[in-house]
Amino acid sequence: MSVPTELGYTAKHEWVLVQDGVATVGITSFATESLGDIVFVEVPEVGTEVTLDDPAGEVESTKSVSDIYSPVKGEVVEINETLEDSPETINSAPFGDGWLFRVRISEDPTGLLSAEEYTKLTEGEE
Repeated sequence: MSVPTELGYTAKHEWVLVQDGVATVGITSFATESLGDIVFVEVPEVGTEVTLDDPAGEVESTKSVSDIYSPVKGEVVEINETLEDSPETINSAPFGDGWLFRVRISEDPTGLLSAEEYTKLTEGEE
């Protein structure tokens, strides 16, 4: 399983990359492998205020429906519109073209896991 070191992670399997006050949010390859083939994704609309650790959307796969939790607090400024027609992009490129939404953060994120910590979590070592 690939876990890029430049990202922050949540225990709920979201990743975040903060650049110039904007956080790009997605779900990890561990999440996509657990979910199976993703067939639908719902993300917050541009302008929506998201709150740290609150549900901000959902991902539907052939196995289940799972909430997406915001790893940051702020206003959604962009969504990945290509996912509407091609949700399977999340499976093929969860850390790249499969990003979900971008948030102009109003507070620096806290409590994020490093790549090493996230790897240990997903391997069952806490």
